Amino acid sequence: MYKGFYNLTSSMLTHQRNLDVVGNNLVNISTAGFKQSRYTATTFDDVIYNKVGNRQKIYQEIGRQSYIRANSEIYVSHDQGIPEPTEIPLDFCIVGEGFFAVQSDNGVVYTRAGSFTLDEEGFLCFPGLGRVLDPQGQTIQLGTDKIYADDRGNIYTENHEQLGQVGVYVFEDPQQLEFNEQGVFTGAGAVADPNTQVLWKYLERSNTDMIQQMTEMLTCQRALQSAAQVSKMYDELMTKATTDVGRM
Repeated sequence: MYKGFYNLTSSMLTHQRNLDVVGNNLVNISTAGFKQSRYTATTFDDVIYNKVGNRQKIYQEIGRQSYIRANSEIYVSHDQGIPEPTEIPLDFCIVGEGFFAVQSDNGVVYTRAGSFTLDEEGFLCFPGLGRVLDPQGQTIQLGTDKIYADDRGNIYTENHEQLGQVGVYVFEDPQQLEFNEQGVFTGAGAVADPNTQVLWKYLERSNTDMIQQMTEMLTCQRALQSAAQVSKMYDELMTKATTDVGRM
């Protein structure tokens, strides 16, 4: 009698979670190096079996039902964002796979955002997070922003003296990385790839498709509103049925 509430509640929860993901994608559409996410749901593993039996206790399955859907996984799209020139000497952009590595207070984290700066001691750093690492896992001390860099991330002074190299780290399966509240990735198994192309004075734009995300948002909003409205009607119907049965 009340099975419909399971389906309606499941629908509302699913679309609300999807809206949260889509909203986060749209909010970060101007964030350098941001990778859009996609919400997926699956049928809840616990299912209800209806069976009939006999005196010999031999049961035969006659049906299988699942009333709700549950969060399956949030996939992150690691497609390349568009490189955008900035003319800022401490901006870098990775072309292809890989991440910049940053030594934070909680360990090494990874990001595609190459908008770096210098800290008080002249080390190349990611603002508010930590110092950038080279392919050997060491910090990079520049001391000045009067630099130039080649297409492999090697950094030189104006007098052609090499100061270091921006490290690019790759993973066998980037989907295994976790995206934390600081907007960076964490995970194990990083391998330095010193041959990845790195553009100097460029930043990678977010790979969020605004039109696609807006369409997804409108679709989810309408589905959520419809489920809420039907749930209200279903509640009124159940109330009326219960009242009438009670009178009888």
